Amino acid sequence: MGDLDTHDSVCRALARRAECVVLAIDYRLAPEDPFPAAVEDAWAALSWLGDHATELGADSGRIAVGGDSSGGNLSAVLAQRARDRRGPKLAAQVLIYPVTDCDFDTDSYRDAATGYGLTRESMLWYWNQYLPDESKRVSPDASPLRAPDLSGLPPALVITCKLDPLASEGAAYAEGLRSAGVRVEHVHEPDMIHGYIRMNGVVSRARKSWDDCGRFLRRELATHD
Repeated sequence: MGDLDTHDSVCRALARRAECVVLAIDYRLAPEDPFPAAVEDAWAALSWLGDHATELGADSGRIAVGGDSSGGNLSAVLAQRARDRRGPKLAAQVLIYPVTDCDFDTDSYRDAATGYGLTRESMLWYWNQYLPDESKRVSPDASPLRAPDLSGLPPALVITCKLDPLASEGAAYAEGLRSAGVRVEHVHEPDMIHGYIRMNGVVSRARKSWDDCGRFLRRELATHD
């Protein structure tokens, strides 16, 4: 769900706060184009950016990835691919309530299964559209938490919220990164729901989260070499 128009305000908010160029990716969507179409589109865009950043007024040596929900999933996957395939050396990753695993038996899937917007049932439906073959869902390109090695990845800001079925897997990914020696900031919002980051016009915590993203990116982009 979502496209360049639905996330235009999000990208603009990030560009203002981080004082950076933001490249939004119009990747293919399931079920018309299931996994790995979105991953391949995102990887192609990142690879292109590494070679053409100056054309956009950006610095090819200071690239970060980021996204919310499925965009957080793709960003985590891109960070792993960039490490493993000698892609652009990333300065940072911003993962906002990301999808990181295909396990529906977590604390947050039980505690926030219904009543807070995104539901366990809807996530099952999304996964069935994105990757119908359950045996392939354990691939790190689909479930980055399943990657055998999380070391050597760029510093990460991970934002999770309690009233969200994805909270547990986001927290698990943050802890996995930290245990692998990656520098991690994990911000957990106890009263927020999945999708709150796009409510910055009416929700003060959303504005605070954008400020956190901007501060994190300004710091990491400035110090990356």
